[in-house]
Amino acid sequence: MYVAKPIEWTDEGVVMLDQRLLPTEEVSYTFTTYQDVAKAIKDMVIRGAPAIGVAAAMGVAIGVQKSSAKSLQELQQEFPVILDALAKTRPTAVDLFWALDRMKRRLAELSAQTADLAQIKTALIAEAKAVHLEKRASDEAIGRFGAEFMPHNGRVMTQCNAGALATGGIGTALGVIQIAVERGKKLHILVPETRPYLQGARLTAWELHRSNIPLTLITDNMVGHFLKQGNVGAIVTGADRIAANGDTANKIGTYQIAVLAREHNVPFYIAAPVSTFDLSIASGEQIPIEERSSAEVTEFKGIRIAPDVHAAHPAFDVTPNRYITAIFTEQGVAKAPYNESLKALADKAGTHAAASR
Repeated sequence: MYVAKPIEWTDEGVVMLDQRLLPTEEVSYTFTTYQDVAKAIKDMVIRGAPAIGVAAAMGVAIGVQKSSAKSLQELQQEFPVILDALAKTRPTAVDLFWALDRMKRRLAELSAQTADLAQIKTALIAEAKAVHLEKRASDEAIGRFGAEFMPHNGRVMTQCNAGALATGGIGTALGVIQIAVERGKKLHILVPETRPYLQGARLTAWELHRSNIPLTLITDNMVGHFLKQGNVGAIVTGADRIAANGDTANKIGTYQIAVLAREHNVPFYIAAPVSTFDLSIASGEQIPIEERSSAEVTEFKGIRIAPDVHAAHPAFDVTPNRYITAIFTEQGVAKAPYNESLKALADKAGTHAAASR
């Protein structure tokens, strides 16, 4: 099984694989300031909700590591500036805010114990590394729970990219698929291209191909055709934010796939860590939807593919809970009523997701 490494902590800085260049080029860059990490998140050098959370934690850690503060009080004054720069990068993925809040809590704990800046910096770097390790472990657990629900033989559809590139582990949705295949299930994956950024075509297809898992790349407007054929056994996607009632934000196009899945009696699953829960909001109507550049729709790699017109580009949409068969997490499987099952899993994990920003 091939597992990509989108992000690593090193003594030199935060190393990220530039996902904008895949699949034709595999280039990594080292980011040595929190400002550069923030820019990398915003510019989608790294993307995928869990991986963004890892990057945010490492961005805080490197910000503290490189801080010129001479006292704990000076560091405490600088810390909100670091958090704010990272918080402004991507508004929809709640893992970003979960990671920032976790680092903020850790600094508060350390500040109550010591004023030794060297000790505090070391501990915050360790915390960022722990976030990464925990994401890897949660992917494995999500995969084990979700693999049980995959068909023994046949087609499975996914959407966007929820593999190792998106999480820093083995992936959420693709982790489910990977483990199902390892257990002997004979799956063939349908991969919508995911316009306009082509995460399916560029990233998911690349990861599956590297792992020798059979796949067919399809355009986004072929989804209904293939579901109508009647040989798709399941759909599994990742998530960027899950509201208390189970409404789920994921890459634009997910909602229409879920509606088509209901029409054709295909189970539709979400695979995501508990850190993706936002139990502070009642429904998906409160999830902020990132609007990205019009140029990402009208151009491709700098080449204009449309006339000089405005193009809408909401990066995410929200799938209502009624279309979701189950949600796979590292703590277990949630089913309707989601208000109850999601809270139970969050309580089991001993955490609640960050508040909406």
